[in-house]
Amino acid sequence: MNMEVITTIVELLFALLILTGALLSAVSSFGLIRLPDVYLRSHAAAKSATLGVLCVLSGAFLYYAFFLDYISAKLLLGIVFVFMTSPLSAHLTGRAAYRTGVPLWNRRIQDDLKEVLEKERVKSDPTA
Repeated sequence: MNMEVITTIVELLFALLILTGALLSAVSSFGLIRLPDVYLRSHAAAKSATLGVLCVLSGAFLYYAFFLDYISAKLLLGIVFVFMTSPLSAHLTGRAAYRTGVPLWNRRIQDDLKEVLEKERVKSDPTA
């Protein structure tokens, strides 16, 4: 194969990665608008938006690394930062919403956190 053809294929793969990230972020925005409660919305924001942002940043990082011979520390730090903080912040937001009494969606079947918090409450205050 010609080197020019290989370069074009790799550029298309990186562009596809960036486009996939943009589409995942768009899907996430629809989830934030359409889902019924804060817990499902948090899930949509944490999962698909995080994956979307990671795809966009990874595509840009790989493009800079392979075609411009430039390793962007800012992009690399952005990838690590989003990967580590987004799931954690979504988890803590959901847990804080639950502890403050934000109601679950009325068609939700299972409530695992209720049992865990009940055990914690009994353990911390056995007289109650």
